[in-house]
Amino acid sequence: MKLIQSENQIASSLKNCQVLIVGAGLSGAVLAERAASAGLRVVVLEQRAHVAGNCHDHRDEHGVMVHAYGPHIFHSNRSHVVEYLSGFTDWTPYTHRVLADIDGQKVPVPFNLTSLRACFAPDQAEAMEQELLERYAWDQAVPITDLMDSDSARLQLLGDFIFTKVFRHYTLKQWGIAADQLSPEVLKRVPVVLSHDDRYFRDRFQQMPAQGYTAMVENLLSHPNIQVALGQEASRWIALDETQGEILVRQRPFNGQLVYTGPLDALFGCRLGALKYRSLQFHFEHRPDFPFQATGTVNYPNHESMTRITEFRHLTGQADVSGTTIVREYPQDYDPDDPGRNIPYYPLMNPESRTLYERYRVLAQRFEQLIVCGRLGDFRYYNMDDAVSRSLELAESLAWAPSDVEAVS
Repeated sequence: MKLIQSENQIASSLKNCQVLIVGAGLSGAVLAERAASAGLRVVVLEQRAHVAGNCHDHRDEHGVMVHAYGPHIFHSNRSHVVEYLSGFTDWTPYTHRVLADIDGQKVPVPFNLTSLRACFAPDQAEAMEQELLERYAWDQAVPITDLMDSDSARLQLLGDFIFTKVFRHYTLKQWGIAADQLSPEVLKRVPVVLSHDDRYFRDRFQQMPAQGYTAMVENLLSHPNIQVALGQEASRWIALDETQGEILVRQRPFNGQLVYTGPLDALFGCRLGALKYRSLQFHFEHRPDFPFQATGTVNYPNHESMTRITEFRHLTGQADVSGTTIVREYPQDYDPDDPGRNIPYYPLMNPESRTLYERYRVLAQRFEQLIVCGRLGDFRYYNMDDAVSRSLELAESLAWAPSDVEAVS
């Protein structure tokens, strides 16, 4: 990965680049690689001191590989995404399992038949299971809304129990708003799995980059046509002339394409208002003995202020260290002016935010050279394979595909 550091280096590279990318996360890195492989000169500006965005990982002072911004689990049903990324990383198989602390018991989530047996008396659980399997197919994932709206009092009781014990308080902590204020489709995605399958994800591909996400992204950005500048605020170099519909780089019209993966409201100075996000605090702790807990993640949906504890050695399979590192996760309000709260992790998907985002998207469409993408740019929650797939589709639409053009020195 070719880093450029001095102001003169960056200025010279910007003058000659054909594609300028803001953000060295997964979305930006994939588009950078595609553009570079098509023979284009690419500069990537990243405000942080590292690449890989929120999936950045590193070894802590004890040698344990940790995810700096919370756990990231790769899972996908998209074979083309896995095939593409496999050009930049080897993989370690990993099946993610999550337990939830419910009334002092650790039960699998998503809620399944094992969870049912753990939370209800044997006779009651058996009757619920029998009725579920009379109405639905074995191994079906049934939305709890179906149970809550059922004509069966027994299934209503089960749906209400899961909503109350697994979802309602967790949602209030995670999003800072009551569950009924979220988009209805969120609740519709909360399932009961009618089997004893305790995998958190049911995707065909479930694995972790063997050397970590940061190494994978560094490999994506290692094409000789790509230069990367870290610790650079985009606003220092880029401006938008809305009157002329022009992108300005160092106050001069830019003739290339600008890929922007940051918050769309920030690109326009939040002049229509600020989009709503949720932020997170992470409290890391090293402990002498592994394992600390039975699975990679244990959720705490009810009384605790945290939402979950993740133990990284479960995720990575790392065996070359002693001890273990865990992280406790605490949701919080987002505040761009507070250094402890200024990382936007999750777009707050309510009707007001959607409407405001659409207004910013209309502004962005005035600039023909501007490409907006990524979790923040698109104001959507993306799994990692979603982000990669979206970037690959964009690259294809832009005809950024590998070519025989020699790398630009």
